[in-house]
Amino acid sequence: MMDLLPNIDPFRQRYNELEKQLSDPIIFKDAALASELSRDHGRVKSIIETFEEIESLEAQLEESKGLLSDEEFADAAQEEIELLQPNIKKLRENLLVAMLPPDPDMGRNTIIEIRAGAGGDEASLFAADLFRMYCKYSENKSWSLECLSQSHSESGGFKEVVFIIKGEDAWSKLKFESGVHRVQRVPVTEASGRIHTSTATVAVLPEAKEVEVHIDQGDLEIGVCRASGPGGQGVNTTDSAVQILHKPSGLTVYCADERSQLKNKNKAMTVLRSRLFKIKQAEEREKYAQDRREQVGTGDRSERIRTYNFPQSRITDHRINYTSHALNESLLGDLDHLFNALYGEDLRLRLENLGDEKER
Repeated sequence: MMDLLPNIDPFRQRYNELEKQLSDPIIFKDAALASELSRDHGRVKSIIETFEEIESLEAQLEESKGLLSDEEFADAAQEEIELLQPNIKKLRENLLVAMLPPDPDMGRNTIIEIRAGAGGDEASLFAADLFRMYCKYSENKSWSLECLSQSHSESGGFKEVVFIIKGEDAWSKLKFESGVHRVQRVPVTEASGRIHTSTATVAVLPEAKEVEVHIDQGDLEIGVCRASGPGGQGVNTTDSAVQILHKPSGLTVYCADERSQLKNKNKAMTVLRSRLFKIKQAEEREKYAQDRREQVGTGDRSERIRTYNFPQSRITDHRINYTSHALNESLLGDLDHLFNALYGEDLRLRLENLGDEKER
């Protein structure tokens, strides 16, 4: 039965490498590196121990099966078999999940950008609804949320809003949200009661550290201006709003949330760094695209991922054909039912891919 599991040898090899590295005192001069290696050591050690436990239990299982033909021991052997089989099955499932490569962005702060799409004022109001939904979810999870940039529409919604969420498992919960979100409802401005379809795009970015993305100051064009609110209302009377153009990529970031020009610049740089990091990651993934089974979400903003249908109080995620009628609850931040379904399907695909790699 053990031949159905992926090869344990690479994990044993990795464990020996980590043991050697962690035995070198020099490693502990870099606290972050030492912590990372220690976590990996613990993960790999647990995988090997689980594998060996399964090996031992399966040997016991075969021994018990061999006793079934012995009248004296048959009943006890059958009881032992009934205890061992579900235990082995659970351990095998846990082992496969543990063997999956860890998400390199796990534990990072998460930047979310929401932009109004097709639908005019209704699209900007929907963008505001999505922003409130993520705010409520963050509040439920006791995460901190800070707005980095926002651009209001005349209707009181958002043309664009960018914010950062800080929480231990924020990335793992929110990473599948990138794409086009579609709403179907009767706008408040619609006198005839017709249902309109509008969209907003969501992009989810892991916050990048300065050492991960080098930005040459000579590649930046930084402009400052006076920030203004919706309808021309002045936010402040100083030139504190900052716009940064990264000339090599053409990316532009605008931030006017703070009264301090320096704070706005720092926030804009955080967003720019994370956008460049996302591009860098996409380029890396593209190199191995032909070897990877398609996952739940590509993170592409053009991919329609979800519909919020108000007349039927229905929310549907098109990637996994998941439908719930808990639309109002979802908009109030009860999103775990969605995220658990997305995680489950992504896990299934990754385990299939792990199996494919074993067969090759």
